[in-house]
Amino acid sequence: MLSRVIRPNRVIRGPVFQPNPVSSRRTGSSLRLQAQVADVSKGIDTAGCSLPAFIGNPNIQSEPSVVGPIGTPPYDSPGAAKLENVLANPVSFEIQSDRDEFWRKVPYWADVTAKDFLSYRWSLQVLATHDSSLHSSVWDIVLLTSMNWQVANTVQGTVKLFKFLQAVVPEEVPVDKLGMQMQSRDEFIKDVLDGVAAATMAIRMTPYILSRINWLDPRHDPIARQFLPMKSVMLPDHPKLTLDSLHETADSPVKGLVHRYTDKALFLPTSVCPTYCMFCTRSYAVGADKNTVTKASLKPTRRRWEEAFDYIQSRPELQDIVVSGGDSYYLQPEQLTLIGERLISLPNIKRFRFASKGLAVAPTRILDESDGWVNALIDISNKAKKAGKSMALHTHFNSPNEISWISSDASQKLFENGVMVRNQTVLLRGVNDDYETMSTLIRQLADNNITPYYVYQCDLVERVEHLRTPLQTILDLEAKIRGSIAGFMTPSFVVDLPGGGGKRLACSYQSYNRDTGVSTFVAPAITGRDKADKVYEYYDPVDMLPEASRGVYKPSI
Repeated sequence: MLSRVIRPNRVIRGPVFQPNPVSSRRTGSSLRLQAQVADVSKGIDTAGCSLPAFIGNPNIQSEPSVVGPIGTPPYDSPGAAKLENVLANPVSFEIQSDRDEFWRKVPYWADVTAKDFLSYRWSLQVLATHDSSLHSSVWDIVLLTSMNWQVANTVQGTVKLFKFLQAVVPEEVPVDKLGMQMQSRDEFIKDVLDGVAAATMAIRMTPYILSRINWLDPRHDPIARQFLPMKSVMLPDHPKLTLDSLHETADSPVKGLVHRYTDKALFLPTSVCPTYCMFCTRSYAVGADKNTVTKASLKPTRRRWEEAFDYIQSRPELQDIVVSGGDSYYLQPEQLTLIGERLISLPNIKRFRFASKGLAVAPTRILDESDGWVNALIDISNKAKKAGKSMALHTHFNSPNEISWISSDASQKLFENGVMVRNQTVLLRGVNDDYETMSTLIRQLADNNITPYYVYQCDLVERVEHLRTPLQTILDLEAKIRGSIAGFMTPSFVVDLPGGGGKRLACSYQSYNRDTGVSTFVAPAITGRDKADKVYEYYDPVDMLPEASRGVYKPSI
């Protein structure tokens, strides 16, 4: 307990911290300190944050103040001054003038203010969209604001993508990492548009994630590599690949509900995301139709939702529900509340999680006080706790470059409000497949109070063979990372088995032929649909096999 009260005429002194673009957390406290130090005699600005009740409050009595300097024994412990500085400089979610406004480096948004960039207010206005995956009943509409800056500036479709690239890509970009060979802007843009035409996923990228890309070298940027398809780097698909490689449709007793594990099910209330990943394992259903694939319909209709709830209620062995999609970010607050309260009310459900990439690609929504999504999430989390149940948010960071002070502030807001956040990373070639990048990502997630939960081997998805890695890569990464950080902050390195075998630890393979690239796994707990004693196979990318083995396969594109 502090043995003094802070007097109105006392000025609290302390070091001034300059936040960097990634994180400004103070070692040992997990709290971000504001840059300015408040003068109590002039009042403390409490907008956007909460101060301990005894600071500057004349109505709250405390023990007599100390006459001597801070830290004078026996009244103060050696750490008292540091604690006082933390209390006087609480975490703030307000816009800080000295925060790096990184989006201004993008010529397209050089004049955009922090207030506009951080706005992600959604309203009950219906924004017409050309995305064919959004048309159906009243429960099938995506409710957006027509005047919101983040939504209005999301790059969706080839027309907006072309205009954006014309504005931000320099006249020449490097083809190789050393910059020995250059490519013109027009050549790069054509490569991207050809890639979009060949890809199974539509284009949709938020201003936040676009502003985290290094546009001076977009071909080698780890974020661009995930969301901007380039035809020139695509490889032939593996011959064992299928559109729904995890057999989710076959494991769905009702539409949009995957029941593979005995006590856990996956509920897919929507098929829309704030940003579309090229490597999406659900490319068979998520986003708009493409020339390359007609998507399965997972429209968010009330009737379909009720069928899923009825099934969950009818199966007492079900205790754990993952709410995904699509993305839970595209659920309105009222819909989020409806799903959360319904799951809390079911006696058999003990745990549930909302899956969303929003924290990684559009963290501004969590900080936008005019938007109700995060308040609904926090409310559901609190209600679940009161009911003795567990709710978590599962998010998806793949690169340290995706983390900024905005995502750190958003993570802190969730942390302070008691929302458990876990991260699921996908291992991607040229993005995070080296020790330095993966270990940096894991540590930065931990520093932001996000539990690194899984690192997935990339699934067999059409048109992303260039992003997959051999099984050996994930085995080597786990061997190097395990023991480098606390065990509870060390993710599980897993393979989601083709054919519907579920997630297995990568190191639990039964056999692994590095010449043919075939690894085998068993999943004793997965017994549905005649899966008992089934042996599942995972396949390394053909281009990374030994030269002599590549002829065994005849991949096609």
